[in-house]
Amino acid sequence: MSSIPAIAVISSTDRRSRADARHDAWFRRLLKVCALLVLAALLGAALSTLWGGREVLFGQGLHFLTSADWNPVTDTYGALAPIFGTLVTSLIALVLAVPLSFGIALFLTEIAPTWLRGPVATAIELLASIPSIIYGMWGLFVFVPFMARVEPGLSATLGRIPLLGKLFEGPPIGLGLLTAGIVLAVMILPFISSVMREGFQTVPNRLKESSYALGSTTWEVVWDIVLPYTRSAVIGGIFLGLGRALGETMAVTFVLGNAYNITSSLLMPGTSISSSIANEFNEAVGTHRSALIALGFLLFVVTFVVLLISRLMLRRLAKREGA
Repeated sequence: MSSIPAIAVISSTDRRSRADARHDAWFRRLLKVCALLVLAALLGAALSTLWGGREVLFGQGLHFLTSADWNPVTDTYGALAPIFGTLVTSLIALVLAVPLSFGIALFLTEIAPTWLRGPVATAIELLASIPSIIYGMWGLFVFVPFMARVEPGLSATLGRIPLLGKLFEGPPIGLGLLTAGIVLAVMILPFISSVMREGFQTVPNRLKESSYALGSTTWEVVWDIVLPYTRSAVIGGIFLGLGRALGETMAVTFVLGNAYNITSSLLMPGTSISSSIANEFNEAVGTHRSALIALGFLLFVVTFVVLLISRLMLRRLAKREGA
C-alpha cells in the first residue's frame, strides 16, 4: 500500500522535470531567435547600403576610393576626402580623450576622497547623456570663435617647428579638422572614462594594499597592478570611444567646415563621411544619392573593422591571461 504514494510522487517529479526541460528548450530557442535578429539586422543594414551604392561602388570601383574629386554637377564622386576627414578627426579625438579619460578614472578610483567621487562620476554620466547636436551647437557658437583666436598663436609657435609646422598652417577661421577633433574628444571622453573607472573598480583591494605594503607608490600600483588586471576593459573603452567618434554626425557637421579637401593642415576645413551624408542626402538624386549611400557602406565597413580588431585584441589578451 505504501508503494502507491511513492510511485505517484516519482511520476509527478518526472512530469515536472520534463516540463522544466521543455520550458528551458523554448527559452533557449527564444534567446537564439533574439540573437539571430540582431545578426539579421546587421546583415540587412550592410546589404541595403551596398545595394543602394552599387551604381558607384561597382561602376567606379577603386577610383571611388582613391579619388578626392566630389562634384555633383559633373557626377564626379570620390570618397577619399570624407574617409580622410573621418579618420583624422577620430584620431585627434582619441589622442586627446584617452589620456584625459585615464586620468579621470584613476583620480576617481585611487586619489579622490569619498565625498567627491559620487558627484564627479554623476557629472561624467550626465555628459555622456547629452545629445550630439548640443555639442555641435556649443562647438559652433562657443568653441569655434575661441579657436579662431587661438589658431594664430598655434601658427606662430608650433607652425615654426620643422615638419610639425605644416599641421598648423592656414587661416584662423576656427572651423577645421582640429576643432572637430577636439569636440569629438569632449563627446567620447565620458564613455571612455566611465568604462575605465568601472574596470579599475573591479581590481581587488587586497592586491593594491599588498603592493602599497611593499612600498610601492600610487603610480607603481596603477602601472603594475591596476593596468595589467584591467587592460581588457581599458582597450574595450578606447575602441568604444573610437566607434562613437567614427560615426558621429551632427557635432562634426557643425564645426568641420564641410569642404572636400585633403590637406596636411589641421586648421583647414574638411569633411567626413557622416557630415557629407547629412548635408547632401536630402537633395541628392540618381548617381549623387548612390554615392552618398556608398559612403554609408564604407562607414559601416570601417566601423565594423575597428570593432572586429578590438574583439580580436581582447580575445588575444584573454588567452594570454588564461595561459
